[in-house]
Amino acid sequence: MMDKSKTPAGPSPDAADAINRHLGSRLKHLRAGRTWSLETLAQASGVSRSMLSQIEREEANPTLAVTLRIARAFGLSLAELLEIPGAGNSVNVIRAQDATYHYRSDENCRIRTLSPLNLEKDVEFYEIRLGPGGELRSSAHFEGTREFLTVQKGKVRVESGGSQQDLSTGDSGSYRADVGHAITNTAKTEAVMFLVVIYQ
Repeated sequence: MMDKSKTPAGPSPDAADAINRHLGSRLKHLRAGRTWSLETLAQASGVSRSMLSQIEREEANPTLAVTLRIARAFGLSLAELLEIPGAGNSVNVIRAQDATYHYRSDENCRIRTLSPLNLEKDVEFYEIRLGPGGELRSSAHFEGTREFLTVQKGKVRVESGGSQQDLSTGDSGSYRADVGHAITNTAKTEAVMFLVVIYQ
């Protein structure tokens, strides 16, 4: 007879549900940060759009292989994707040239996240650099999302819905991001900005 006292116990149903809820929330935040659609993530990960949708709605229990594919699509390890906030107290450093944190990098627009990808968060922080005439145009994010933009250098025009405002060095602006919105460099020199995205 097997000694039950030595049988390793699997995760409890409550623990498994907590992991699934965490994963669903993580996917939503990571997708929003990169303005990826489900279709874009499906192409990047090799996981079907319907499966990704079910995971975000906490209606699926993905296999380890599926979860690993999703993690790799975001440039994360499995542990980083599943890590629950507060698990450690070390200092997290994001190096300037770490390509993992460069969402977009071309002559007209460079976007770099300044917030750790392995944390579930309601606030994300970005550095944005736009070349002369460059723009960052985004579709609507999740309902209630707002963005706060501070111009460190240059001049830009911010559009949100049907409104627009011009900002110069040192100016800050906030606007709805649950509607179509855009940031455009209106000067002949590079514009450097810091963007905070807040999810409700």
